[in-house]
Amino acid sequence: MNLLLWVAAPYVTLALLIGGTIWRYKYDRFGWTTRSSQLYESRLLRIASPIFHFGLIFVILGHVLGLVIPESWTRTVGVSENTYHWISLVTGTAAGAATLIGLAMLIYRRRTTGPVFQATTKNDKTMYVFLAAAIILGLTATILSNGVQGGYDYRRTISPWFRQIFYLRPDPDLMSGVPLVYKFHVVLGMILIALMPFTRLVHAFAAPVSYLFRPYIVYRSRDEGPSTRTAKPGWG
Repeated sequence: MNLLLWVAAPYVTLALLIGGTIWRYKYDRFGWTTRSSQLYESRLLRIASPIFHFGLIFVILGHVLGLVIPESWTRTVGVSENTYHWISLVTGTAAGAATLIGLAMLIYRRRTTGPVFQATTKNDKTMYVFLAAAIILGLTATILSNGVQGGYDYRRTISPWFRQIFYLRPDPDLMSGVPLVYKFHVVLGMILIALMPFTRLVHAFAAPVSYLFRPYIVYRSRDEGPSTRTAKPGWG
């Protein structure tokens, strides 16, 4: 079971993520969207969507910091384990709570707004179940293990195991003594990543990052006469 969960499953997950994304882009490029329902209801969406997305961004950044960056690196720059623990606890709890609240509001909106509910597919419902479960377990691990129980240093077990996946030599023994709540969170995370190309979550790969760097778009009134100012390229 250890070999199946902590050696085979990560590579199956990566294969489904990469292969599924390529397949989706090749055969369903026009379906690469969130299938926005803003037309049906916008008041609640305007509140819930930013809460969920900004919370999720900080959750992802926290995972990157905790899993990708070795503990020795943070110690080198003067961040002690105790300091890292409290930063992780406070920011992780806040980000996880915001993400969960935003998701709950989005699900409530989808369930109580007729046209939005009718546009909800079985695929969407499956995605919401695994996404909500992963967030709840992650928040539970943060509050329970890192807060109530005094802290669990996952950077000595889960983090090295995660990095070893990309070295093609993951050590399943590192995961043997990990608390169950973390193990379930990792498994749900892998399931969610594997499902990503086949659900509306795939739109994350089409985030409009280029908008941050493109030149300003200048709109002029149709009634305005011809300008005598010479147009400047780029940001000018």
